[in-house]
Amino acid sequence: QMLAAARVAEGTGLEEIWLWEDCFAASGLAPAAAILGTTGELRVGIGLLPGPLRNPALTAMELNAVAAMFPGRFLPGMGHGVQEWMAQAGVRAESPLTLLREQVTAIRSLLHGEEVTTSGRYVHLDRVRLRFPASTVPPLLVGGRGPKTLAVAGACADGIILDDAAPDGLADAARVTQAVGLVREAHTGAGREGGFEVVTFLSTAADVTAGHLADQIRTLASAGATRIAVFAGGVDGPPASGEAILAFVDVLAEAQQLVREA
Repeated sequence: QMLAAARVAEGTGLEEIWLWEDCFAASGLAPAAAILGTTGELRVGIGLLPGPLRNPALTAMELNAVAAMFPGRFLPGMGHGVQEWMAQAGVRAESPLTLLREQVTAIRSLLHGEEVTTSGRYVHLDRVRLRFPASTVPPLLVGGRGPKTLAVAGACADGIILDDAAPDGLADAARVTQAVGLVREAHTGAGREGGFEVVTFLSTAADVTAGHLADQIRTLASAGATRIAVFAGGVDGPPASGEAILAFVDVLAEAQQLVREA
């Protein structure tokens, strides 16, 4: 059903599908690779992979492999994970933020073909370098909401993923504007230049109209969002499937067209 919906989404003109690695429901990388393989131009984002579950060398290898197979179509994101879930898996860190910073710094360097030797609080690598780095390096994004996590994203990553930015289908432009300001301040403070992705999740009712959705998308874009991932309903129940997803794809496509025409 996921692959069929992806093909339909691409056929309607939608440009991206976003997934997340949800404990203990679904891997992020496996369905991302499957969707990329069954579509021609669709981009796939993962927002996000919980860092504590993953060794940074292996994560870099996996992200690099997908990026090499599907150049320019892969948008991976990482975060420090839901701490209760990390405890269940036996990988909860005393300082999730330190772990995230160390992992993102190391993984991003590896993706850029650098040799990495580091001995941090959590990440220990000795002369690690990817043998076949992808010619098109994927942006490495960080998901979070608190000011410290936003600062890590700005200083160490290529973009931020803002979750719950629009609860109940009402875009919170002020929250996005504030977050973008914190991220860009950290980005500049770290001496980094160039563009920075701001991915905003927009949750909405399954029966939303295309016009209302287009208004919310425009609101978030005006606040600084560069990519807006829309999903219907909450995230704690069983996933929507079948005709419900296909109908929602049509609404998304219509909303996208309204935004482009504005």
